[in-house]
Amino acid sequence: MRLVTILLVLFPVFSKAQVICSAESRERLDAVFSELSQTDVSQKTMNDLTVEIGTWFLNTPYVEKTLEVSGEEKLVINLIGLDCTTFLETVITLARVAKEGRFTFGDYEHELEFLRYRDGIRKEYPSRLHYFSDWIYNNQQKGILKDITRDIGGELYPNNVAFMSGNPELYPQLANGEFVDQIKNIEAEIKSRTYYYLPKKDIKGHEDKIRPGDLIAITIAMDNMDISHVGIAIEQNGRIHLLHASLDSKKVEISKKPLYEYLMGHKSQSGIMVCRLSELK
Repeated sequence: MRLVTILLVLFPVFSKAQVICSAESRERLDAVFSELSQTDVSQKTMNDLTVEIGTWFLNTPYVEKTLEVSGEEKLVINLIGLDCTTFLETVITLARVAKEGRFTFGDYEHELEFLRYRDGIRKEYPSRLHYFSDWIYNNQQKGILKDITRDIGGELYPNNVAFMSGNPELYPQLANGEFVDQIKNIEAEIKSRTYYYLPKKDIKGHEDKIRPGDLIAITIAMDNMDISHVGIAIEQNGRIHLLHASLDSKKVEISKKPLYEYLMGHKSQSGIMVCRLSELK
């Protein structure tokens, strides 16, 4: 038994459904399930749960590219090393299963896959929602969230994504020419949609419309890219801050500066898109 335990810690766990989850991640997931199962969530909104669960991951190490595994597309479950997007997906998935009182590994696996992939179906590499504006659109179509950017004062956002198809050498999976063609088609579809953003200079004037638990997607001042960073709105001392997996600090943290000041300190960040999670029926 001791040998089996050691092997599970050292090597990833593969299921028949092509899911990758290390023993350490599974242990942490079970611990979070245990905590959630003892928490009365009936009076908590999805925003409430998102903030609460998000803070449980404070100081979790920042690890990028955890989803990039060789071979066919696999569902990667990693709770011990998070980038900004996987942090968001982990917290949302946990909040959704908690609201429904579903605390099995299979429940989590199904919900994460539904969130991460186009129309909730994992196929090949291009089926993953790589562009976060596409992630927002598709998850709004699924009923998971609502893009409220326009409602809080946002203006038209020129979304001309083309970075992935223009730089396939940066993505090992795009050595497959068919995948590049599929990505180009996805980019064309994204460009055909109407998006809104709140320019960073206007955030302070509309900050009171952002609620703790809202999802914050930070737009980037590049013609061919949409979103540079994502996180969760959290209130501190009457101001909205960002709860996020930070590349700078290499961990999940709450921004020291309020959201407006945080963005003003980053020249490449042009504004934000804001989404609110839908309540489960």
